[in-house]
Amino acid sequence: MYDQLVLSGIMVVLVGCLFGTRLNPAWLFVGAICTAYLAGLISLENMLSNYANPSLITLVLLILVSIAVEKTTLIQYLARSLANGSLNRSVLKLGVSTAFLSSFTNNTAVVASLISAVKDSQTHSPSKLLLPLSYTAILGGTLTLIGTSTNLIVNGFAVEAGMAPLGFFDFTLVGLGALLVGLITIMVMLKYLPDNGKKNQEVVPFYLEGKVQADSKLIGRTVEENGLRDLKALFLAEIIRGERRICAVTPQQEILEGDVLLFVGDIHSVPLLQRFDGLKVVHDKHEKDVNHLVEVVISQSSKFLGKTVKEVRFREQFHAAVIAIRRGHDRLQGGLGHVQLQAGDSLILAPSEQFYELPNLKREFVYISGLDLQTHLAPKQSNMVMAGFVAVLAFSVFDLVPMVKGLMVLLLALCLSGAIKVNEMKRRFPVDLVAIVGSAIGLAKLMIDTGLAAQISAGLFAVLGDFGPYGAFIAIFLMTVLFTELITNNAAAALSFPVAYALAVGFGVNPLPFVMAVAFGASASFISPFGYQTNLMVYSAGNYRVRDYVAMGLPLSVVYCITVLTLIPMVFPF
Repeated sequence: MYDQLVLSGIMVVLVGCLFGTRLNPAWLFVGAICTAYLAGLISLENMLSNYANPSLITLVLLILVSIAVEKTTLIQYLARSLANGSLNRSVLKLGVSTAFLSSFTNNTAVVASLISAVKDSQTHSPSKLLLPLSYTAILGGTLTLIGTSTNLIVNGFAVEAGMAPLGFFDFTLVGLGALLVGLITIMVMLKYLPDNGKKNQEVVPFYLEGKVQADSKLIGRTVEENGLRDLKALFLAEIIRGERRICAVTPQQEILEGDVLLFVGDIHSVPLLQRFDGLKVVHDKHEKDVNHLVEVVISQSSKFLGKTVKEVRFREQFHAAVIAIRRGHDRLQGGLGHVQLQAGDSLILAPSEQFYELPNLKREFVYISGLDLQTHLAPKQSNMVMAGFVAVLAFSVFDLVPMVKGLMVLLLALCLSGAIKVNEMKRRFPVDLVAIVGSAIGLAKLMIDTGLAAQISAGLFAVLGDFGPYGAFIAIFLMTVLFTELITNNAAAALSFPVAYALAVGFGVNPLPFVMAVAFGASASFISPFGYQTNLMVYSAGNYRVRDYVAMGLPLSVVYCITVLTLIPMVFPF
């Protein structure tokens, strides 16, 4: 009883923090399992052993091996072929190819590798391609055991609960059905995506900053008198005066020395702002480069996430001045230096010549206008990488060599051949994922071993018992879908699995359909740009609004849910 009460408290705090705060989920899960250890619920040996789970090790090795796979000519060929044909043909080709690649390599890496080619497409608007790119990467991840981290994590949960390991293609039939109806839905809903092409660049809401200098003629005159009110494609949103923010700026607002004027609008209006006497838009040595601006998109692997431009000393780090920031269509507040950077943010930079020579550009950015950030392997080396990877998968599928062993040998060979550098592995090592998954496996085992999961399922059984196993199966699936839209997909799987397994045991049925409900439900993130990392990566790059995700993602989510709920019981009977 003591164990259940303490664990209940830990789980309530964990869930509350996941839903109610912006704290890093990795810290929350590690904190939860450490609290369980301090409370005597789990031994140190058992707690640490969860981080050596075979499924977790497999996932880490796959992420590291994918560093080489994404450099191969296969990715290059796909990127070059995107612009060929009509929009429908391009989206279909992009969708099928992305889904195929995502079925055996990290879908975040696939999107990162293709986002630059899509953004630079001269044939179709990026906004018509980027969201389908993200959605098909998610759908492709459901096709195989290794397609998404969620599938491997759920497999780890299942093995720890005493079930047989899931097979490589156990997900494929249901995943193919979901992919097929998903592609059809995307094609039908394509017309509702915005066309943010060149003709619509004037509405791109970049966030610009100008500072009033001591000798400026703007000082002592109102906004209206200075002609700052009716600027074409620009809107004066705020004035920062010391520690004070002046919002909803009126035409009668007087301009003072040192004021920071915050504009929202067209990045191409920077030269217009420079015509105002004493309004400094780009500072010191970067001023001469104002007509040679570059756009960059912050990477998911950037070490600057959650930090402000000022905190990371951006100018010193990159020899470039940040003159504008865009985050989808969100209205940012405060000075540019105080905006916390997020994955997917678009920054407009005035770079010096040293900027292009920096070695860490690929780590921090997934896209730089005019530059190809992807390192490419020579054709012979590329073929060897793909042959080795396919061989590892084949040996695993036919039970000749365990995947963990095959991936270890392949990773070592890739390092010795130079296809993967040690620095690349250090940069891409998924520390947060290891922390979440290792901790979540321990918490899931505790919920099952202490009987807490059984207690929760008993309560649900009282509510859902009249609906039978299928009703409970639907409830678990929808609960996981809700969780994955509100928190991370891996956290959603971790919270849902113990309850799903205990419900199946309570009904006395095969737990496999419930396990699959958790796996496929945790991959159903289509409605929000913040629910899945690939959605966030294309958010600013495609100049989307949240409503664009709802317009296409809601029908896609409904169709996906209906398809999965229909196919899982057919493929995996109760």
